[in-house]
Amino acid sequence: MQWETVIGLEIHTQLATNSKIFSGASTAYGAEPNTQACAVDLGLPGVLPVLNQQVVSMAIKFGLAIDAQIGEHSVFARKNYFYPDLPKGYQISQMDHPIVGLGHIDIDMEDGSSKRVGVTRAHLEEDAGKSLHEDYHGMTGIDLNRAGTPLLEIVSEPDMRSAKEAVAYMKKMHSLVRYLGISDGNMQEGSFRCDANVSVRPKGQEEFGTRAELKNINSFRFVERAIDIEVERQIDIIEGGGKVIQETRLYDPDKNETRSMRSKEEAMDYRYFPDPDLLPVVVSKQHIEEIRSTLPELPAAKKARFMESFGLSKDDAEVLTSSKDMADYFETVNGACDDAKLSANWVNSELSGYLNKENMDITDSPVNADMLGGLLARIKDNTISGKIAKEVFAAMWNGEGSADDIIDKKGLKQITDSGAIEAMVDEVLANNPKQVEDYKAGKEKMMGFFVGQIMKLTGGKANPGQVNKLLKDKLSK
Repeated sequence: MQWETVIGLEIHTQLATNSKIFSGASTAYGAEPNTQACAVDLGLPGVLPVLNQQVVSMAIKFGLAIDAQIGEHSVFARKNYFYPDLPKGYQISQMDHPIVGLGHIDIDMEDGSSKRVGVTRAHLEEDAGKSLHEDYHGMTGIDLNRAGTPLLEIVSEPDMRSAKEAVAYMKKMHSLVRYLGISDGNMQEGSFRCDANVSVRPKGQEEFGTRAELKNINSFRFVERAIDIEVERQIDIIEGGGKVIQETRLYDPDKNETRSMRSKEEAMDYRYFPDPDLLPVVVSKQHIEEIRSTLPELPAAKKARFMESFGLSKDDAEVLTSSKDMADYFETVNGACDDAKLSANWVNSELSGYLNKENMDITDSPVNADMLGGLLARIKDNTISGKIAKEVFAAMWNGEGSADDIIDKKGLKQITDSGAIEAMVDEVLANNPKQVEDYKAGKEKMMGFFVGQIMKLTGGKANPGQVNKLLKDKLSK
C-alpha cells in the first residue's frame, strides 16, 4: 500500500521584547535561575497582569506579512492545567479570538515550483518556566526566568506532505520573523521551536489518520529526522495490524527515535475562559495601517528585486535572501565593488565556506561587508587577480587588516605592465618548443600549461587576461 504523510506545525516564536508580556521583568537570556521572575510571573496573590503593547504590534506585523486576517477584537483566556513550571496553574493564551487569523506562506519545492501552506492562526501567549532534570539526583529543578516571556504561536494547516516540506516551511517562517525584527530566531536558546503533528493515510484517502504530536523540536535537522522516523513508526504499526494512538511524543536525537510522553486519546479539557484581569484587545483599522507602513521589504520581494535589478540567478538570489543579515551584507559588498555577480559569488562561496567551517553566523564574520567590498574592488580595478584575492581574504579572516593593507604589506599587486608580461611569455614559449609545437598541432589544452608557467614565474601576480591575450597572439603567428 502507498502511504501519504500529513503534517501540520505549531511554531512557538519568542518575541524580541525587553520585558515580558504581562510584567516588566527582563527577558534577557542566560541569567541565573529564578532571578528574572517577578511577582506577576509567579502568580502571587493580589498581582495583576498588564499587557505589553509591543507584543500586539509585533503580532499584527507578522499577520500582515502573511496576508492574514487581523483580529480587530481579540481576547486573552486562561488555559488551565497543572505542570511544575507553570506557577499560576494556568497559562494566559488566546483561544476563540486570536490576534491573527487565516493567512498563508509560499514555500519553495525541490523541483523549483512553489507550494502555498495555509496558516490557521497565530495567537499570543506567555511561555512557561523550565524544568531542569540534570544534576539534581532524582529531583527536578524549576527555573521560572522564562515564565511570562511573550510567544507568538503560529499554527499551520495540515498542508505539508513530507518532512522536507515541513523543514522548508519552518525555514521560511524563521527567515520571516527575523526579517520583521520580531524575534531573534535563536533556536539554541529556545526562541524558535516547533511541535509537529504527524499522521499517515492511504494515498487517495481524504480522511486524516490518527496523529502524534512531536514536542519541542529546536533544529531544522531534527525536525526532518523526527518526522521521517515517526512516519516510519506509524506505517510499521498499521502494516503490522496495529493501531496508531493519539499521543504526545518526544524525539531523542541521540537514539534517532520518538518515544511516548503522554497519551492524548481524549483531548485534554483546558477549561478555557476569558481572563477576568485582562480587557479584550481592540485594534483600529488606522493602527493596523500604521503598522503596515513599517513593514520592511519581505524575502519574496527582495528575492525578485535581486533577480531583476542585479541579474542574479534564482539560486543565488534564494541563498542571498535566506536571511536579512545575508541580504544586507551582499548589498553592502555590491555597493563597494559595483559587480553583483562577483559579489554574489564571493558571499555565497568563499565567505560562506569560511563561515560554515567555523560554524559561524554572518553577523559574527571577522570580515565585514565593507572589508569584503574593498577586496572585490581591488579585483575589479585589476590591482590583484581572483587567485591572489583568496590569499588576501584568508589574511583578512585572520585579522591582518584591510585588503589594501595586506596587498601593500605582502607586495601582491598584479603585474599589468604589458612589456614585462610579454617578456615572460616569450621566455616561456622559448623554453617549451615541444609544447608550442603540440599546441599548433591542435592540442589546445597546452594553453593552460603556458598560463601556469607564466603564473609560476610571477608568483601568480600577472594579469590573467593580458597573459591569455598575449599568448594567443604569439601562438597564432
